[in-house]
Amino acid sequence: KDVESPPYHTAFSNPKELLQFVKRLRDLTGGKPVGFKLCVGKKVEFISICKAMVETGIRPDFITVDGSEGGTGAAPLEFSNSVGMPLEDGLSFVHDCLVGFNLREDIKIIAAGKSFTAFHILKNIALGADIINSARGMMLALGCIQALSCNTNRCPAGVATTNPQLARGLHVPTKELRVSRFHSETVHAFVELLGAMGYERPEQIKRKDVFRRMGNGMVKTFDDIFPCVDKGLYLDSSHWDNLSPDLLRALMSSSPDSFDPELGLDRDQTNYIHKSVGV
Repeated sequence: KDVESPPYHTAFSNPKELLQFVKRLRDLTGGKPVGFKLCVGKKVEFISICKAMVETGIRPDFITVDGSEGGTGAAPLEFSNSVGMPLEDGLSFVHDCLVGFNLREDIKIIAAGKSFTAFHILKNIALGADIINSARGMMLALGCIQALSCNTNRCPAGVATTNPQLARGLHVPTKELRVSRFHSETVHAFVELLGAMGYERPEQIKRKDVFRRMGNGMVKTFDDIFPCVDKGLYLDSSHWDNLSPDLLRALMSSSPDSFDPELGLDRDQTNYIHKSVGV
């Protein structure tokens, strides 16, 4: 049976209703952890969710951030390669928003999206992740050959199919060992990287510890590329002078009552943005 993925959710239509849905699921499951997953698109939408958390007092237990690099063999190529922010940008933005709205201590962040090496783990923790999801790495260890036929029930490796003849290709006793070893060796490599940095715990990793070569021979740290945000900064507009114009616009126009608030700003708000960037 085909299962279509609609571009919206029938259980809610705005940020407050999303959080009410989170609370309803948590209540119905006797308090089990409930969160949601997203690939960041418009910044104003996630800021609106943060404002709704502040106003309602309802927080998800976790937020999973995927990147535009993520996707499955069942997804259209354009969606897998082009939709949403890259993981580094989306992950750092979500972390900084939660810090800026003084919500970070209540919510765990899970990073997903093409994470399958020890350095991917380290890099994502530096950008704010508490947990790393790895689907691609585990699937490859399981025997996935990236045939891109996950939605056809004709997976030749026997991974994504209910066809008994094809499913025979997935020999569980040997494949489970491959997955287990991949997981164990990847975590071991991460611990070695951690030790090489002189650290004992993952939470000691900071953005200043990761370097990236930029254009023109320049090298910058993640702290230079994704500057950290002070705790509670977004709750006090009197300290917004140094924010970028696009972030200012998103903060001013976002609303806990709508994912798509009216983006028109009044004259005072426009003048404030111009003044902040010296226009």
